[in-house]
Amino acid sequence: MKRINKLGILIMALTIGLVSCGKSGKKQQLEEEIPNVRVQQVKLQDVEQTGQFTATVQPEVKNNISPSTPGRIRKIMVEVGTSVSKGQKLVQMDAANLSNLEIQVENYQRMYNRVAELFSVGGASQQELDNAKLQLDIAKTNLQNLSENTYLLSPTAGVVTARNYDNGDIFNGQIPILTVMQINPVKLLINVSESNYAQVKIGMPVTIKFDIFEGETFQGKISLIYPTIDERTRSFQVEIKMNNANYKIRPGMFARVEINFGSAQRIIVPDMAVIKQSGSGEYFVYVYKDGSVIYQRVELGNRLGKEYEIISGLNDGDLVVVSSQSKLADGKKVNLQK
Repeated sequence: MKRINKLGILIMALTIGLVSCGKSGKKQQLEEEIPNVRVQQVKLQDVEQTGQFTATVQPEVKNNISPSTPGRIRKIMVEVGTSVSKGQKLVQMDAANLSNLEIQVENYQRMYNRVAELFSVGGASQQELDNAKLQLDIAKTNLQNLSENTYLLSPTAGVVTARNYDNGDIFNGQIPILTVMQINPVKLLINVSESNYAQVKIGMPVTIKFDIFEGETFQGKISLIYPTIDERTRSFQVEIKMNNANYKIRPGMFARVEINFGSAQRIIVPDMAVIKQSGSGEYFVYVYKDGSVIYQRVELGNRLGKEYEIISGLNDGDLVVVSSQSKLADGKKVNLQK
């Protein structure tokens, strides 16, 4: 009988111990489920507002060199890559008709001189003088037009970038004989967001970089602002001029343009506080308040080293979580880690 009592007491003690341990374990587990987090207070700061754009280099002027009518090409005087000056002869077309017209102009000039002498002594009428003058003027106009289409001149200083015919070919009027580009300065066209329209001014400096010239920085200025907004993209075009005295920059190059639009008051947060929602392209942060966290969507601006500029979604003085985000959910209680 004593053995049974001792055994009963032992079982009861073990049962009490197990129940006690179970309660203690559950309490410990509940405490462990509340994660410890570190937070950082955010503040408004002055942030430089810069815009990044891409563009393709274009010549300042592009001229296609061709006569106004088809004809045989006698001589092309330049090659691709040749630097030319304004007014320089580039192409000579067939000059047979030019010689004939020069003789015709000389004849009309002599005829006009004779009629003018007769008119001065009353031997010719005013109508005869006017007719002689009209014939001479028409012949001179035709001669000038034919002369311009016999010796083709460069309308600008630049570089020959294309040659589409050889000496002796017949120009058919479809493609130009030569192309001349003025590449000092060069220009770039970029599309700027409508939100920056008020900040963009003619003469504003811009910074330009080219992937092909790694580490080099070039300077340009805004030369033209297009007056309309594209209703589809909500952007407007801006033209930039860039000095290119050494011809280092060539049309067709890929350029990266940076414009400083001034400064603005923005919230700055550490990059470790920002969470990108997979598959949506949206960004969030956890904001700490009254012992729990709120899953808050934010609009990012520029990346500033190890921080992000926040355009919207946070207020001055908010506490953002910078650790243990994988353990958190919206509304979850947390402990602040010192």
